[in-house]
Amino acid sequence: MEFSNIEESKGAISEEQENGNEINEIEESKVRLMRAFVVREDPSVKEVDDFTIRRFLRARELDIEKASTLFLKYLSWRRSFIPNGFISPSEIPNELAQNKIFMQGADKQNRPVVVVFGARHKPYKGSLEELKRFVVYTLERICARMPAGKEKFVSIADLEGWGYSNSDIRGYLAALSILQIIFVENKRLKSTLLDDIDESQLPDVYGGKLSLVPIQDV
Repeated sequence: MEFSNIEESKGAISEEQENGNEINEIEESKVRLMRAFVVREDPSVKEVDDFTIRRFLRARELDIEKASTLFLKYLSWRRSFIPNGFISPSEIPNELAQNKIFMQGADKQNRPVVVVFGARHKPYKGSLEELKRFVVYTLERICARMPAGKEKFVSIADLEGWGYSNSDIRGYLAALSILQIIFVENKRLKSTLLDDIDESQLPDVYGGKLSLVPIQDV
């Protein structure tokens, strides 16, 4: 079995920052300044929590101007791409029917665990726009499961049975631009996963005790 471990991060975060849910004094000050700056451009920012603003600050090394520009672009994109505020399952029927992404429990650092079966991806079914909506839908579901202050999740990308018919360069470019991929050797599959994921949270197909949970059933 060949697979890769994909760990997604909204910005460059040190291990110390990731482990703590608290915002330190420097970050707290910059969060206030950034909020005051961007709320003049977009009043909806009043409803955004501090951790979200901190995420954009960290992604730009606490540079308020750069982080604000990035954040405002994100809000503009979100309004355009998700006009209803969320992606409905009825908008992505072909992607959900492939049953290729599952939402598990959490790893040992309390980060959500997601399993992706690459061989179940059928690029000829649906469209690129539907795939993009599916990616957003999936990330929204994952983020909803993240504890406050957590900014990472772990994804096991299972490539067993993957072939040319599953290859989708346009789809990969659309979906993987925000992901960092770390390859793990097959011979150490279970032991490698157990370094970060408790056996009770590891999918049973990899030697754990938790049954796979389709993303739409979360």
